Amino acid sequence: MAALILLAVLGAAASLYYQYKHLSHGGHSSAKQELEEVKSVKKAKEAYDVIVVGTDPEGVAAAVSAARNGLSTLLVDGRNREILGGLMTLGWINSLDMNYSSSKNIFGKDDVFNKGFFSEWYAKIEGDSFDVNTAANAFYDLVKNEKNIDILLKTKKVDPLISKDQNAVQGATLTLENGTTQVVKAHSVIDATQDGDFAAAAGVPFTIGHEDIGDPKSKMAVTLAFRLKNVTPEVWNLMAKRLNSSNDGSSGVTDVSVYGYKEMSSYPPLNKERAKMRGLNMGRQNDNTVLINALQIFGVDTFDPKSVQEAFDIGKKELPNVVAYMQKTFPEFASLELDATAPELYVRETRHMQGEYRLNIVDVCTNNDQWDRIGFGSYPVDIQRITPTDSGNVVCKPKQYAIPFRSIVPQKVDGLLVVGRAASYDTLPHGSARVMPTGMAEGEAAGAAAKLAQQENLTFRQMSASKDVIAKLQTQLNKQGMEISPMTLKAQPFMEHKEFEGLKSALMLGLASGAYDNNFHLDDPSNPKRMTNLVNGAKKMKPDAFKGDPTAAIAKMDNSDKAALTLEQAAYTITQALGLKTAAAEAPAELTKANLLTDASLKLIADKMKLTNADTYMMIKDLKVGLTGNP
Repeated sequence: MAALILLAVLGAAASLYYQYKHLSHGGHSSAKQELEEVKSVKKAKEAYDVIVVGTDPEGVAAAVSAARNGLSTLLVDGRNREILGGLMTLGWINSLDMNYSSSKNIFGKDDVFNKGFFSEWYAKIEGDSFDVNTAANAFYDLVKNEKNIDILLKTKKVDPLISKDQNAVQGATLTLENGTTQVVKAHSVIDATQDGDFAAAAGVPFTIGHEDIGDPKSKMAVTLAFRLKNVTPEVWNLMAKRLNSSNDGSSGVTDVSVYGYKEMSSYPPLNKERAKMRGLNMGRQNDNTVLINALQIFGVDTFDPKSVQEAFDIGKKELPNVVAYMQKTFPEFASLELDATAPELYVRETRHMQGEYRLNIVDVCTNNDQWDRIGFGSYPVDIQRITPTDSGNVVCKPKQYAIPFRSIVPQKVDGLLVVGRAASYDTLPHGSARVMPTGMAEGEAAGAAAKLAQQENLTFRQMSASKDVIAKLQTQLNKQGMEISPMTLKAQPFMEHKEFEGLKSALMLGLASGAYDNNFHLDDPSNPKRMTNLVNGAKKMKPDAFKGDPTAAIAKMDNSDKAALTLEQAAYTITQALGLKTAAAEAPAELTKANLLTDASLKLIADKMKLTNADTYMMIKDLKVGLTGNP
């Protein structure tokens, strides 16, 4: 009995130690760490079990996970980098978009989803904002302690080595720093580059930016992060005093993070067509400096070095004026000085891989579980500006949704997994799933999957179709400290609305937003102008079918933004958009006859003289089904 009690006490103590070690963090310090030199091999071996391409956080997680599963691993980067951590440490995005659960840990602090490698790394840094030296050293510390990992930095290029039948990756051809090439064989490759560069070169299909919602030329702005000096504890306290007194819910301050100062959006940019400030996101460093993610730059082709350099030039010309505006507007910033800009741009969006499953916005907003879950997300669906005149958009705020293994398995090409923001997400859910803690969970899962695929003698595609093998993967991830268990959450109120099917179609088309409170205003009255805008936005469902102009429906109408929307007017707006020669009174019948409006939807409309937003979404759903065959 005494032995059993002792074992129970030891077990509880071990659990508490794990909680303390992996769910806490170091806190702000006044002593900045010296960057540790990353020791890179001069040349890779001829073959490895797995090659991880990309030294961003997702890649480091993948490499460590693979190595701990006993795989010989090459961690290689095709960019001119000397440290690990990529976007965090060289893009200077040193504030984390966290995936917090709705529960608390045993210390009464906000708990986080996924844990595992992320929490192990998180325990080594200051908090949800961190000093970039601390973060880089923490990544390297986790890598260098794994005997199965070789690090190869400063390669000029990493090209896929493809089988003769063009269906499988068999390794990589490396162009080394001295210009020579080396072929490295591998059982599998994990693409952890920010833009899915390796996968794209291997022939994996992608969409770009907002292409999947009918806007292929648009993608979220890039940011040039910058550093301010003289941010003393006194200045920090002054910022805290201001923000804590605002009580507007859009600002806050911790020991290491500041978010707020929304007045900065009024800053008048020198380059009005290409630059715009947003509220300040500040991450504190350990040397009286802060890194700020706030300057957005538009119209950048991040695959073109000249366009990237132009973005740097725009940002560097703008920032002295930005700082002067801060000094003039806020007394606590009077002594602050511009110190430097980040070595790399923060690029939010480029390629979206086509995988075995494409995470969609309904999955995210409805807190959907997946049978092949490898991690969870919960960050708001935050769609940053795509132009200076755009205000951005928060589509919804999920509580918890699952990332499926199928979303890191690319179509057409075997032997390859893709993790991070280039994984298989539609552009809207990407606004949530792109955050780095989620990507690190994917990386950890990919490393473990590489071992399982080799062990079971299966391709990743075969794995993605096997519930038994995925169950083994999930068991292994749980052993690694992740928490991958089935989830069931209470349905959101909007999901129980009688016209929810219409909202789902509107969400998929990017036509509905619920913001942070998930209020889609389904029962609010619509109006003719809003209907016109809705139909205009719906053209993306099948552009060739829309041969007319929906604005013709309100051309002779006064106060179209205030009048009640009738069924007749709503249907007429659609027929005008389709180019049908139909009188307004005949429009509902014409749509019904053409199977573009159903009796089922008509029965759900409570007042045909005063349509709600939900009513209009049902009409859009019927139109989409009629034109494309898909809801």
